[in-house]
Amino acid sequence: MIEFKSVVKRFGDRTILKGVSFEAKQGEILFILGTSGTGKSVLLKNIVGLLKPTSGEIWIDGEEVSQFTENEYFRIRKKCGMVFQHPALFDSLTVFENVAYGIRKHRPETTEEEIEARVKKCLSLVHLHGIENKKPAEISYGMQKRVSLARTVAVDPTMLLFDEPTTGLDPVTTNAINQLIFDLSRELKTTSLVVSHDMHCALDIADRIMVLDKGEVIEEGTPEDLKNSEQPLVKDFLMEIV
Repeated sequence: MIEFKSVVKRFGDRTILKGVSFEAKQGEILFILGTSGTGKSVLLKNIVGLLKPTSGEIWIDGEEVSQFTENEYFRIRKKCGMVFQHPALFDSLTVFENVAYGIRKHRPETTEEEIEARVKKCLSLVHLHGIENKKPAEISYGMQKRVSLARTVAVDPTMLLFDEPTTGLDPVTTNAINQLIFDLSRELKTTSLVVSHDMHCALDIADRIMVLDKGEVIEEGTPEDLKNSEQPLVKDFLMEIV
């Protein structure tokens, strides 16, 4: 479970998050919607400890982590799987070695047989077969996105954090990635936070949706709640999918 309590984040005289409070329950898919520059990615970075809040509290699995040291936060980061806007694969490594990378780094006790079985299982979860020996440049951008998903789940995270996972994808591939997010979250029983500006995707797969505007939560609820919202920004998002 992830909970923010009145979290403020400032950079100099700029306040990016203005007293944000929310809770992401165990096993649910929470979409965080908002226009560019409204604090969505900053929020994710506070969860994984890349940034620390100026004030407020961040609770993860019953622990208040906002003032953890770097060494203390390492244990929290091992629970988190981060999927970035871009695949961020290692160009010089094969698909197999990209997916195995986190296992080798964080679980050195794992045998080669176990690594091979885990990589094949994770690639199967994202519907990729027979590409283990290819380099990232030899597969499509959409397939690279799926490899990055496989790499993320290979270390058994309990939380999946997605930062604009469908940016730059065509509609067909976007739908496929969204279905993968849904399927992986349900099969692995993870808590999933998806930062996005795509209301259509949110309505399709989210359990709940939170809307940020200028660093503040202006709406939160189920997809059905959002469809009935009177918030102007939410209505603007909905207009885009009509």
